[in-house]
Amino acid sequence: MPGLYIGLMSGTSMDGIDAVLLDPGNTPSLLHHSHQPFSPQLRTALLALNDPGNDELHRAALAANALALGYATVVRTLLTQAHVTAERVTAIGCHGQTVRHRPESGYTLQLVNGALLAELAGICVVCDFRSRDIAAGGEGAPLVPAFHRAVFAHPQQSRAVVNIGGIANITSLPARGEVIGFDCGPGNMLMDGWIMAHQNVAYDAGGAWAAQGVALPELLERLLTHEFFERAPPKSTGRDLFNLKNLEAVLAGNERPVDVQATLCDLTATAIARALDAHCADAREVYLCGGGARNDRLRKRLAALLPVRRVTLTDELGIAAESVEAAAFAWLAHRTLSGEPGNLPVVTGARGPRVLGAIYPA
Repeated sequence: MPGLYIGLMSGTSMDGIDAVLLDPGNTPSLLHHSHQPFSPQLRTALLALNDPGNDELHRAALAANALALGYATVVRTLLTQAHVTAERVTAIGCHGQTVRHRPESGYTLQLVNGALLAELAGICVVCDFRSRDIAAGGEGAPLVPAFHRAVFAHPQQSRAVVNIGGIANITSLPARGEVIGFDCGPGNMLMDGWIMAHQNVAYDAGGAWAAQGVALPELLERLLTHEFFERAPPKSTGRDLFNLKNLEAVLAGNERPVDVQATLCDLTATAIARALDAHCADAREVYLCGGGARNDRLRKRLAALLPVRRVTLTDELGIAAESVEAAAFAWLAHRTLSGEPGNLPVVTGARGPRVLGAIYPA
């Protein structure tokens, strides 16, 4: 389907909404990016929905409506900033907000009221991308490797793309051979939760607080014994496995909070480095994207753990690190309306390629 597409992403970090305007074309081209933080009230409501609680259905429906209002606001901002009218946009690809991810039980839940967003924006909405893959026996995630292949693959150079959002996931883009991708463990999620609990800020800007601490080797080793790290791809994860409650269960109780933050930063870096060594041995170029790509301490730890690889940002390839995931969902919406599959079965474990998403016409 010709025209421009908007991509909306609010990930497991729950810091807010990233919106991009994309020309999918033969070579996808990013035209504009906008970001809108969540209000503290909405973030609190969404975090609470990650655990069982009273009146969940009602609270989830209200949160989905609030998300649709927030998405519609950032769409208007994006279009105004880009000097583009809604009539030029074919569709919005909206990931929604993950509050449950249980592929082993046959479901995943990304909150969004797609009908309300289509009504408010006056633009067709494509959402609920993961469910079709899970229905075909897949993990439903990660879905961005297909986009990574379309925009970042190189015919002579093997590359790896590491998206560090709430969860970290890896895409291997070999010069020869099959693309693979998988979640490799926590990205920003534990670090964000820990600094919010102890410093009352949403995230550790640049890794500055972690840089003041000392990583605790014994704690790091205990964290790395989590069974998820031993599972072979395809695999995906979320707050169901990595959360503050599970973290606190492995703490001795006498650790300095700043040292725990440094250790959590090392956990993310170590899990990524080990996964790259195990599954992306030929990739000498590692491109980082997602909010964690701007964490200076994390980036330095990765570079130290991967001395024979060049670790840099997707900015060098033409798409800013914080825009990649939103751009992927704009691209996936284009695939949906074109009747083309959006998943990679080797990545998700699905029985075959599937056209993804639910469509809400304008």
